[in-house]
Amino acid sequence: MKDKLIVLIGGGGFVGRYVAQELLAAGARLRIAQRRPRDAWFLKPLGGLGQTQFVAADVTQPETIAAAVAGADAVVNLAGVLKGDFDGVNGAGAQTVAAAARAAGVASLVHFSALGAADDSASAYGRSKAAGEAAVRQAFPEAVILRPSFVFGREDAFTNRFAAMLGMGPVVPVLRAGVRFQPVYVVDVARAVAAALAAPEKSAGQTYALAGPDTLTMAALLHWLAGATGHRPAFAELPDPLGALIAMLPGTPITRDQWRMLLADNVAGDAPGLAALGIVATPLASVAPAWLVRYRRNGRFARLAA
Repeated sequence: MKDKLIVLIGGGGFVGRYVAQELLAAGARLRIAQRRPRDAWFLKPLGGLGQTQFVAADVTQPETIAAAVAGADAVVNLAGVLKGDFDGVNGAGAQTVAAAARAAGVASLVHFSALGAADDSASAYGRSKAAGEAAVRQAFPEAVILRPSFVFGREDAFTNRFAAMLGMGPVVPVLRAGVRFQPVYVVDVARAVAAALAAPEKSAGQTYALAGPDTLTMAALLHWLAGATGHRPAFAELPDPLGALIAMLPGTPITRDQWRMLLADNVAGDAPGLAALGIVATPLASVAPAWLVRYRRNGRFARLAA
């Protein structure tokens, strides 16, 4: 990938910063395309002089995407929303990127979907991701589609959110305690992108389910996080009707659509995944304590104080 020009759409986000780091280390030139380029300027020090460009682009405005992908060797579409305009960003936006990449003569396209993408998903998010996949396949059949499970990492809104919640009170409510998922490390996701772009002859047209080595229930995750952060709350597993009611109330930390996402397991099954790309999946317990320590009452000195 040395000296290849790769466009990262949404490259300044949580996953994007790790993808950028992998590609820059491989010698690629990056063009970071997103609505507010200044939000991604923190990526500049990761590369050499002139190795990173920044342009304004929005997947809901096709002319900006066409300009962003012009002259590129590869495009990685990381744009997506968990609430709001699902169809405009996850669905039609994916089609816009794929069509622009095809028109520009781009050799490789990596599209980020989600492990729960399905036409019959209970959530609008899952259905919009499935629509995006179908649109990408039609416009750019050789595209690589990546379907990550919940992604964890130092800056995530996954482990950090739950860990912060554990310290808020003596009782922690648990929604959908038995739902299963396979959280995947953000560095492994970034390496998957690099591997797919480095060997297009092997990955073109493939769909990969990116999942970690551990299958956890929601209850098991919260109990593990409590142990990792030194909290001992009581856990109250809520029945589904009550959980659905909470999701309908304004100001709650979960939306109605996110509640619907929890109605189905988020696991990879037998689908090709990280191993097919030559990547060994990283367990949550081997890396998460490094950033979860901030949620201990005495931080890094918690065990000494005890």
